[in-house]
Amino acid sequence: MKLKLDITPDIVAMMAAEVAAGERAVTVAMREAGAGLKSAWRAQITGAGLGTRLANSIRLASFPKSGESLNAAALVWSNAPVIVGAHDTGPLIRSKSGFWLAIPTPAAGKSTRGGRISPGEWERRTGLRLRFIYRRRGPSLLVAEGRLNSKGRAVASRSKTGRGVVTAPIFLLVPQVKLPKRLDLARDAERAHTKVPGLIVANWVDDRIG
Repeated sequence: MKLKLDITPDIVAMMAAEVAAGERAVTVAMREAGAGLKSAWRAQITGAGLGTRLANSIRLASFPKSGESLNAAALVWSNAPVIVGAHDTGPLIRSKSGFWLAIPTPAAGKSTRGGRISPGEWERRTGLRLRFIYRRRGPSLLVAEGRLNSKGRAVASRSKTGRGVVTAPIFLLVPQVKLPKRLDLARDAERAHTKVPGLIVANWVDDRIG
């Protein structure tokens, strides 16, 4: 006697379809989680008043770049890790030489390269010499004799009589600075991580419905 067994539906086909659905669900879930984390980090940075330029340093890459996989992953990072990391941890900053940190006042202006100007660059740009004033209380100073222009910046005076010449504080000197913690990136990363299982299930169910 010869027996023939037919299984309906095809179990092998069903398993293959289920694996494919899982691959799609995991891949979509990781892309959604990565995009959500990128948006959350950018919103944190702009909300902390650090500007859109620094916020746009947050990048996202999803793997695989094409196709679908049960091992799909998302990577979110910053192209300015030192700056973002400093605002995330609130470090204590000391001078590399072990002496003073020079913090420019409004009278110093900006560096020609953008950002904070150094005492050496300020002297080269203005042609004025900085003079050190030690103070027991409060930060010590680097000052210069000159005049203040319409923007409140110290420049060399052309007056032969000394009219309008002032002694202007150009830099505040402090031994160290505690940068305030303005970001909490780990908080958003943990939230994104906890959402992943739910996203996988939701996308798996949607795929079955579709």
